[in-house]
Amino acid sequence: MSLGAHLVELKRRLIICAIALVVGMIVAFIITDPILKLITEPIRIVAESRGEESKVELMFSTVTSGFDLRFRMSFAIGILLSAPIWLWQFWAFIMPGLTRKEIRYTVGFVAAAIPLFFAGCATGLYVMPNIVRLMAEFVPDGAAAFYDAIYYYDFVFKLLLFVGIAYVLPVFLVALNLAGIMSGRAILKGWRVAIIVAVVFAALATPPADVASTFLLAGIMTVLFFAAAGLSMLFDRRKAKRNATLLPPEASA
Repeated sequence: MSLGAHLVELKRRLIICAIALVVGMIVAFIITDPILKLITEPIRIVAESRGEESKVELMFSTVTSGFDLRFRMSFAIGILLSAPIWLWQFWAFIMPGLTRKEIRYTVGFVAAAIPLFFAGCATGLYVMPNIVRLMAEFVPDGAAAFYDAIYYYDFVFKLLLFVGIAYVLPVFLVALNLAGIMSGRAILKGWRVAIIVAVVFAALATPPADVASTFLLAGIMTVLFFAAAGLSMLFDRRKAKRNATLLPPEASA
């Protein structure tokens, strides 16, 4: 195909992705109520625990705050709902230019990255209530705690996104190993740095006083790192055996 034909195909696929995103956003706008109820459950738990002496409520500070919040939620959820379509469009566009080996590696990368990302989001959703409850304990007795709706959603969204991306990072290490950029031993040698990075990231993603959530997140990230290092060393061993069998007897001797 000529460059012009590639651009026409890219335009067509981008239009399909945009339509899928809009449809996903419309569907997501309808189901924002149960999701909003899920992420604000910690606020209701804190409000019940503190009693009527101090209010704990979600606050909409402007006239358009309610719509802005639902639009942001619809956009994020719409991307997830339309992911099968825009991922396929992206894959169908680049697949003709890939070799069979690159296609196999790409499929394996996506198949591993997507479950890990959602597992990270689930972990973030698990530790999020502990963070909200712990931070609410620093509010003085008798004082009211009003959580701005937009800020609260941004906090939850960034927490889930960052933890999800952190879970996918070990897959990138395996991808670097398969590309021949880093060996499994080289990855394993950086275990001290990996543990420090995991602890620092977990400390930044969770409040300093929530030690349990910090160690939980750091521990899971450390296990994923060692799993990536072990898998990379296994790939290196298989590659070495395959190369040994391909060498002529004179070279192996």
